[in-house]
Amino acid sequence: MGDDNDTDITEFILLGFSGYGFLQGHLFWGVLCIYVVTLLGNSLIILLTLVDSALHSPMYFFLRHFSVVEILYTTTIVPRMLADLRSSCPTIPLASCFTQLYFFALFGIAECCLLTAMAYDRYAAICCPLHYTTLMSQGTYTGLVGASYLAGVISGTTHSIFIFTLPFRGAKTIHHFLCDILPVLRLATASTFWGEVGNLFVTITFIFVPFLLIVASYACILATILGVATSQGRQKLFSTCSSHLFVVILFFGTGTVAYMRPQADSFGDTDQIITLFYTVVTPMCNPFVYTLRNKEVTGAMRRLMKRYF
Repeated sequence: MGDDNDTDITEFILLGFSGYGFLQGHLFWGVLCIYVVTLLGNSLIILLTLVDSALHSPMYFFLRHFSVVEILYTTTIVPRMLADLRSSCPTIPLASCFTQLYFFALFGIAECCLLTAMAYDRYAAICCPLHYTTLMSQGTYTGLVGASYLAGVISGTTHSIFIFTLPFRGAKTIHHFLCDILPVLRLATASTFWGEVGNLFVTITFIFVPFLLIVASYACILATILGVATSQGRQKLFSTCSSHLFVVILFFGTGTVAYMRPQADSFGDTDQIITLFYTVVTPMCNPFVYTLRNKEVTGAMRRLMKRYF
């Protein structure tokens, strides 16, 4: 399939995992099962936090929106990925690529900000329990969620408009399974310097800085926990934030490895595997992390089952 260097392209070829043809069938069914579990698990969290009055607190308000974002985030990627795994020549129109990149950036950044808000909520609950209702009022936690979505909209809009105003001629093969920022930048026929700078700026602002804020919150939480006199009290306090800390390490660890690189041409198979992990696998883990070790959520599940069954 030849490329015309003088013609604006109207679609991209998503190379994805085509180099692993003998594994594509297994990968299809594996990703499909993970996607179904992700939808069911996160939908269950949304349902429980809506119908059970015991879960009507700021922490579970954040968790409900986090689950909504997880569902939308994976839905932006997985359905097309599954279709491409069954296609001999997976292509994506330019407009669809623009849309996918926009929502991928929007929900990814919103997730980072929501994790930061959840860390602040744990900090306020553990380090300032007497002032918790003041620090985490209804206006505060709804404002934090709104700011998280707004940050995602700003990031998605900025990235999408800048990247897709660049000329794309000639090469049209994206060495990835989705329209991500760096692989698409690589195909632009004009200078991508400002695009790379913008990507690095967004990464630092909405990934690295939130991660530092989370680390600072947990440093204060750890100091508070160590100051508790009894081991039972320390264990109880740590159990309230261990699930969130685990999710933070998973998401920010893989995201930082994937995006803290200035070169737009540094994408390879390793990066695809990292992206697959934090876009497909991690959202499936979150419902288990937040429910299996959380007595309030498991209690809500028992009450829900008793009510209907």
